[in-house]
Amino acid sequence: MPLLGVASMVIFVPWTLVFSWIAPLPDTIQEQVEQGIEYGLDGIIVYVEQGGKEPKIYTAGWKNRENKIPADPNDYFKIASISKLYIAAAAVKLVAEDKLSLDQTLAELLPELQGRIENADRITLRMLIRHRSGIPNYSDHPDYPWDKAPDNAGALAFILDTPADFGPDEKYAYSNTNYLLIGEILDKTLGYSHHQFIREKLLLPHGLTHTFSLLKEVPLDSVMSGYFVGYEPDIKANDYTNPGGSMVATISDVGKFLRILNNGTLLTEKEQEIYSSVYEYGHTGLLPGYSSIARYHPDLDAVVVQFVNTNGGFTWNLTEIIYNKIVKLVGREKE
Repeated sequence: MPLLGVASMVIFVPWTLVFSWIAPLPDTIQEQVEQGIEYGLDGIIVYVEQGGKEPKIYTAGWKNRENKIPADPNDYFKIASISKLYIAAAAVKLVAEDKLSLDQTLAELLPELQGRIENADRITLRMLIRHRSGIPNYSDHPDYPWDKAPDNAGALAFILDTPADFGPDEKYAYSNTNYLLIGEILDKTLGYSHHQFIREKLLLPHGLTHTFSLLKEVPLDSVMSGYFVGYEPDIKANDYTNPGGSMVATISDVGKFLRILNNGTLLTEKEQEIYSSVYEYGHTGLLPGYSSIARYHPDLDAVVVQFVNTNGGFTWNLTEIIYNKIVKLVGREKE
């Protein structure tokens, strides 16, 4: 049964959101995390690192609900679109090395797409990174198979020879297609996989040894299970390999990456200047069974990352409410 087909089988109701929103702020972050389980989420892991102090990790609920295995701070998690931060940083490094230019067009970089993607001769790398290309989002296609995600060519086929959503650089519209194309551009420019480039240039030099580009690179039993509302089976084996959504990592590695991305350690001064002009410094992620939020809060000098292994229905709204309350609690601890 396609996962999106069960969207109407929602066990979460708006009242859950109302209760979670109006509930008084608890005394501790751990209590807030446990409240999420009370509202029906399966498992939560939260990472908080503030002012360079030792990070704290909070867990509640299940890594695997069938076998009653508790959530583990060392579990791998599908970080979905948080992967785009790594892709953007990799592209910026190549721009800084003059191996790519932000002003190169899609037609120049991937000439085979000339005539297949509208405005390919006017869409630049800068627009792709910034989600200002106007290229439709392949995963918004009504026939997109979430239960068996296609490879790059299969995903791209959903949008080839279709009209643009808008003209190049006319406005912002988030599109996974942009980052699939950036991944293809990186591979062609490098002459090898951008996954290897990210590992060698962004991860290993900073001790991020628990971040991987693809699900197949880690033992499946080390991955937190994923659950979709109204669909009982564990869906962690569903694989998503498209650039900008394929990565898996521990919450500690994501938290450390956010810190070095924001404090200037990850990139050189030149690279940081370029990055600041094209992309953001935090992100959310969403795949069937997996919801994540990873942000740096400069007013608190705090990195807060939240992994939740339940989605569908109103669960995304619930995860945002929980996350925002956790940030408030971090602020309270700072006072």
